[in-house]
Amino acid sequence: MRALLLTTTLMAVVCTAPAAAQTAPPAQSKPAEPPAIRVGTTIFYDYTYQFEPKSTDVDGNQFSPNGFNLTRGYLNITGAVSRHISFRITPDVTRESGSSSSLNGTIVFRLKFAYAQFALDDWLPEGSHGRLGMQPTLFLESQESVYRYRFQGTQFAERDGGLNSSDLGAAFRTTIPGGYGDAGVALFNGEGYTKAEANDQKALEIRATVRPFAASAGAAHGLRVTVFRLQDHYVRGADRLRTYFSAMFEHSHFNAGFDYMSGADQPNASVPRVESDGYSFFFTPFFQEKGSGPEALLRFDSFKPDTTLDGRRHRLIVGAAYWFPHPGSNANAALLLDYEQVTFDSAPVRETPQKRLTLHGLIQF
Repeated sequence: MRALLLTTTLMAVVCTAPAAAQTAPPAQSKPAEPPAIRVGTTIFYDYTYQFEPKSTDVDGNQFSPNGFNLTRGYLNITGAVSRHISFRITPDVTRESGSSSSLNGTIVFRLKFAYAQFALDDWLPEGSHGRLGMQPTLFLESQESVYRYRFQGTQFAERDGGLNSSDLGAAFRTTIPGGYGDAGVALFNGEGYTKAEANDQKALEIRATVRPFAASAGAAHGLRVTVFRLQDHYVRGADRLRTYFSAMFEHSHFNAGFDYMSGADQPNASVPRVESDGYSFFFTPFFQEKGSGPEALLRFDSFKPDTTLDGRRHRLIVGAAYWFPHPGSNANAALLLDYEQVTFDSAPVRETPQKRLTLHGLIQF
């Protein structure tokens, strides 16, 4: 009942926002558009040299692991059946790691996204829609237009916070007129796109993003603030909760962002609930213009898996990137050379420090 009440309240706030106080004119009918389909791709590739920890080969020799990798290989197929119905299907490349599988070690395709989208512009503010199927989850999708370095690695909310980037379910999104933000609510299986539903528990996600200075012509125009809540259960009576606060800023010379998260996990009802928290910030200056020419990446994550103990995990990422110019095109190509260091405090995260140097590549069109 609390989740239902929270969802209803959020939708009421969005629909009665001050920017929408005046009655909008009736939607004008649009000419029919023929069915369309588009094909694109996203490729993440890299060469990584790991300084720590060392590995040992079958003869007992120590070595620094290094190799060429393909971490993402999407085929993005999108299209429109009609003016109100569109779709996306995206297979994702991954390496099979099951020791009992005959394909162990082989790079295989799996589904990442496969959903139908229903445009609601005729009845709600422009940009409103509903989705059904395997689709992006609400928080991570909203951040990726500002944090553009997923090809370096996953965002803090996914890497340490445990959020799924895609899941099976139903979602609704609406906008605040005037560009002041948007809000969404979704109901997912909660297992992520790599697993089947395990029980009768569902994950409720609610996100609201506000751009308080959307009408400003000054620098403050680029500020956006997001609040996100995940309410799920591993099994009945065993919580899996996440709350995120995020502030992001877009400027002609840089992008920056800060995330704070708190979580609670109880894998089953017979064990105590463990609470966690953490924060992350990034800064990406553009030395010419965004998406064209040299850029830099600075990111720091700090995560405490159990707030009752002292142990924290810290991640530092420092890199230099070059985004190849692409006049008149929506395609992207970039190279990033970065150093990543992961260190640990005292228990329960007393582990070997990680240090690696990686040349990352991105192809997207």
